[in-house]
Amino acid sequence: MAASYDFPQDLTDAQDELRQLRAELRTLYQRVPWSAEPQDAWETHGNAWRQASRPASPGWDPQDAAEIARLRARELELATAIVTHAYWRGFTAADVLAARTALKHHTPEMADAAG
Repeated sequence: MAASYDFPQDLTDAQDELRQLRAELRTLYQRVPWSAEPQDAWETHGNAWRQASRPASPGWDPQDAAEIARLRARELELATAIVTHAYWRGFTAADVLAARTALKHHTPEMADAAG
């Protein structure tokens, strides 16, 4: 049976926000052109081991670029807060990986069921 952890609320809140933020980033990345800067279309040569190509990219518009920068900065803040949280000091080096993995799989529904 997997170990149960009593994560502090600020740590689970940060993990939940990080998960949501990464979902927003994925959605935004799917919407914007493949290149942040304008790029010509390209295609691998016919002798390449794996064929690939990309259409021309107009680049990201300034609003999208600003939103991506804002989300990535917040992602870094949250990831840093999670990794450096004082809660991890209570674990041995051998156990911290399992605890951090459990936090990644934590969901708000799990917290509601436990509380």
